[in-house]
Amino acid sequence: RTSNRMNNIIQRKLVLTADWQPLSTTRLVGSFDISALPTNNGNAIFKADNGSEVPWIVGEWHFFKSVNLADIFVKGTPGDVVTAVGGTW
Repeated sequence: RTSNRMNNIIQRKLVLTADWQPLSTTRLVGSFDISALPTNNGNAIFKADNGSEVPWIVGEWHFFKSVNLADIFVKGTPGDVVTAVGGTW
């Protein structure tokens, strides 16, 4: 039988800077809603696998399944916030 219940809830809040930083400084694998908060002043800029920059507008969010937050890099307007809410199953 497969369980759909979450074993570990993970909630991260990252205050953006003008420099690239990972969503986690250590390996942290799970499934997450990653959001650029609607109260932000500017776009959050994520680094794509090929190194290009992917802007997320204020309030934009996406669901990611089985990702390592340490592999996801972001920068933006200093003081703006990106959150990752999810967990492991």
